[in-house]
Amino acid sequence: MSALIECLNLNKSFGMKKALENVSFEVQSGQPIALVGPNGAGKSTLFGILSGYLPATSGEAKILGHSVGSPELIGRIGALPQDALFDPNLTIMQQLSFLARLQGYRRNASLLEAARVLELMQLTDVANEKITALSHGMKKRVAIAQALMGEPELVLLDEPTAGLDPENARNIRQQVTALAGETTFLISSHNLAELERMCGQVLHLDQGELKAQKIIGQQAEQQSLAYITLRLKEADTGIKSKISRLKAVMQVDVKQQDELIIRYDSRQNAILDQELLKLLADQKLSYRQITHGQSLEDQLFQK
Repeated sequence: MSALIECLNLNKSFGMKKALENVSFEVQSGQPIALVGPNGAGKSTLFGILSGYLPATSGEAKILGHSVGSPELIGRIGALPQDALFDPNLTIMQQLSFLARLQGYRRNASLLEAARVLELMQLTDVANEKITALSHGMKKRVAIAQALMGEPELVLLDEPTAGLDPENARNIRQQVTALAGETTFLISSHNLAELERMCGQVLHLDQGELKAQKIIGQQAEQQSLAYITLRLKEADTGIKSKISRLKAVMQVDVKQQDELIIRYDSRQNAILDQELLKLLADQKLSYRQITHGQSLEDQLFQK
């Protein structure tokens, strides 16, 4: 069975600047995939190459066993560019049905397909509006609707919730989660907490190089090595040393004044969370949250 995406020694240069350098990875279809990295890391460049909009300088990229840009991929890939634009003179329905016809739909079928994706994104009521009449959140949802046309097997979403209010961002997360069983999403975002909730694995780019590819939440290389993240209601300078003395605790890092990351050997102490709660009660300290494991941010960037 072919991988969903295969990249081998992928390079892209713009003049003297290297946007991607020897990027190689392989991912299978399934849970959404997070693509993370700082501004200028090469995320949008990688999206452009996978979408067929940008040619690679060298190397190879395949989707579903076909080289990117192949006619065999028409209708099988959808994409949301970071700054998707629509014709201000056409209604939403006219634009989406036109895009459907470019994919090979006949006129009546194109209208039905446009109506289907608008319903998916809860936009049926604005089908006859022009893009200029819509809020920023609705415009983003229209852009995602066009990416879903034709029921593609892979959808590339570049910053799908950037600039959105919490309600619109939540709606988009819900739609991605609901469709994840039928379509695989590759999602670029700076919101690591959001990606952690939606995605099953992560690709980490930095300065054009692939720094890591990992399963989100995967245990460290030692099966016994485990983490607990503790958030207190108020900072307490003495709690770190007290936690350090609990059985099997290897290290306690203060991420913020009220947030600690506890690394321990789970084989030596399988009930550390219970002992931690008892310690907090004895010290009359309240907590906001106790979470097993590390956040995606800590998995990627903690030294």
